[in-house]
Amino acid sequence: MGSYFQLLRWNKPSGRLILLIPAGWSLWLTPSAPPSLFILGIIILGGLFVSGAGCIANDIWDRQFDKRVIRTKERPLANGKVSQQAAWILLILMLLFSLFIVLLIPEESRSLCFTLASLSLPFILLYPSAKRWFKFPQLILSMCWGFSVLIPWAASESSLSEGTTILVFCWLATIFWTFGFDTVYAMADESEDKLIGLNSSAISLGGKSIKTVSFCYVLTCFFLALAAFKANLGLIYWPFWLITALGMQREVILLSSRSKGIKSSGLHFSNQVRLGSLLLLGMVFSKLI
Repeated sequence: MGSYFQLLRWNKPSGRLILLIPAGWSLWLTPSAPPSLFILGIIILGGLFVSGAGCIANDIWDRQFDKRVIRTKERPLANGKVSQQAAWILLILMLLFSLFIVLLIPEESRSLCFTLASLSLPFILLYPSAKRWFKFPQLILSMCWGFSVLIPWAASESSLSEGTTILVFCWLATIFWTFGFDTVYAMADESEDKLIGLNSSAISLGGKSIKTVSFCYVLTCFFLALAAFKANLGLIYWPFWLITALGMQREVILLSSRSKGIKSSGLHFSNQVRLGSLLLLGMVFSKLI
């Protein structure tokens, strides 16, 4: 059972949280915020199932490459603890569970959410292969993360036309944030990916990687500031925003001073979870207090 949890990455909560955080931004920026407990619950479950499916698809695509990379060689498919057949069965189950979650969404929102979920599926399943044919595969992952903003908004509002400007700002913030933190994550595998012949934004950007990450975080905070202003969030939100904006740039400075590696990228990733959560907490307090 432990190997299947590892295949789903359910043993690593940071990876699940970093997908659910933008979903939370979306839900708490909607015109009807705060969201109902039911909507919150199905979005969290949907995020767990979809991210699980994405992780399995990634490992199926990369099972041969993962054996040759230090960070990934102990993944269940790479080390043989889970068979390819079992992985496919679990992938199909995760997709079916995700479909079931969509069917639980209130009827007035269900059709739109189903359409968005269907549009997200090709990105989720194609992302792992993108490392073979696209110089910036992290951009495709960013598009996957973008749906974590669109689907919760649609579930809550039954439309993408209500508060569109706020939605677009939140979506853009998520795109740039994801590209930034996943570029840092790719730095851990940079030397090995070059040897294997895989692509990543860390490789493609080379010496400009850290400056690009910094700029992505600037844009993330800028667009979330615009979204918060348009959503009329209270004054209580802005100290959270300021601490996060400074914290993200501090992480980039620390990244510059550390040697590249698994530990450094992992620490940066974990701290982005904390900073993104801090922004979400500010939104929650602004709507509840």
